[in-house]
Amino acid sequence: MLILVCVPCSDAGEKSKSPDSEKSQQLWKQIAPYFTPAEEFKGDLGNYQSPLKFYDGRPVKTPEDWQARRQEILKTWHQKMGAWPPVYEHPKVEYLKQVEREGLIQYTVRFDIAPGHPNTGYLLIPAGAKPDHSRPAVLVVYYEPETGVGLKGENRDFALQLAKRGFVTFSVGHDYSLYYPNREQAEIQPLSALAYGAANAFHVLANRKEVDPDRIGIVGHSYGGKWAMFASCLYDKFACAAWSDGGIVFDESRPSVNYWEPWYLGYEGPDFRKRGLPTKENPRTGLYKELIKEGHDLHELHALMAPRPFLVSGGAEDQPKQWRALNHTIAVNRFLGYENRVAMTNREKHAPNPQSNEQMYQFFEYWLMPDQSQSD
Repeated sequence: MLILVCVPCSDAGEKSKSPDSEKSQQLWKQIAPYFTPAEEFKGDLGNYQSPLKFYDGRPVKTPEDWQARRQEILKTWHQKMGAWPPVYEHPKVEYLKQVEREGLIQYTVRFDIAPGHPNTGYLLIPAGAKPDHSRPAVLVVYYEPETGVGLKGENRDFALQLAKRGFVTFSVGHDYSLYYPNREQAEIQPLSALAYGAANAFHVLANRKEVDPDRIGIVGHSYGGKWAMFASCLYDKFACAAWSDGGIVFDESRPSVNYWEPWYLGYEGPDFRKRGLPTKENPRTGLYKELIKEGHDLHELHALMAPRPFLVSGGAEDQPKQWRALNHTIAVNRFLGYENRVAMTNREKHAPNPQSNEQMYQFFEYWLMPDQSQSD
């Protein structure tokens, strides 16, 4: 077993570029408002502990200090959640089926999402994609892979819609959660195990000849939003990310922001607590109990994204008040010399809709397409 310690990818964190195409300028015009906090929350840091202070209270004063602080956050969370096995950088991929649909080639593929855990997903390749490593790609995560490719549900077909826009996409699912090595004796908190699985899925994409491995993003909704958030924060080979209404911080006033559940961060053995909000009769368990006691929150993980861009596609669970947490990552980016790396959109309901999806797709087009413009 190992603790994965990474530093930000240089390509993902490249300083701002001048717009190099009319399309880039138009895209930036569309998405620029998402990077500005709601007026009432500008500069509001809430009650969160600053990521720009070490756990012992020392301030981060230099970029070198930030790298040390970043390693401290990574090491601490991996130690608490359980160390990952080595990531499969050259995973074995079985191609089970090939069909053509809507101008795309869809492959049904099997790979190990974790050692001893085979998983089947759908890989979508746009027609005309060349084996020259020029295409951006996006990993889509959810309960099962059919939703992402438009075979189930509504307004959740992220992989299909992004593939139609020229991305190579990989739709991966895992029902309920991932217990490694098994549910009876899981060595990793399940949400971190899912993040590890996404890291392995990343390399399924990265090893495709059509794909530029430096331009791979990740997106998920709800359960998939939590999964995508942990994956992108903990595995910095993801160039950018979009998290759709998964609940970006701990919030025991919202039953669906349920990190306390044993299939996320509350695992402490095969005998699960009764489902529902923590109460005196049904208390917190596992790592979640420890994190709350010690004053940790998920904004610490968000800070690991800097300077990589991310979008919170907020709905009922991620409302504008969450800018208080996001402002901390804005502060980290500014400390490092970056602007416009943290974005949030908001809708009334939990479910994605055509408008919120279009916002996400434009975000990925801007940051990952070859003629992208990273305007500051």
